[in-house]
Amino acid sequence: MSVVDHVREVVTSIPAGRVATYGDIGKQIGAGPRQVGRAMSVLGDDVPWWRVVYADGKAATCHDGGALALLLAEGTPLVGDRIDLRRARATLG
Repeated sequence: MSVVDHVREVVTSIPAGRVATYGDIGKQIGAGPRQVGRAMSVLGDDVPWWRVVYADGKAATCHDGGALALLLAEGTPLVGDRIDLRRARATLG
């Protein structure tokens, strides 16, 4: 299975209202966060890309910055303008 396939599998398993960081996904599949980011860049809109966030809890800035609105619509908890990783981080695997 390719890195892209692994990333797709993990990202599609993240439930609504939860998130994972690029690093979380990388640890799960044995890749670095940058490899995860590259794989994410080739995935289509059929995967919940907005549920993958930066290590500091900031939402992704791709797709014209639409991630935060999608996360809010799913009820993902925030602290200020960042995702509350303590409460929202998905358990992977």
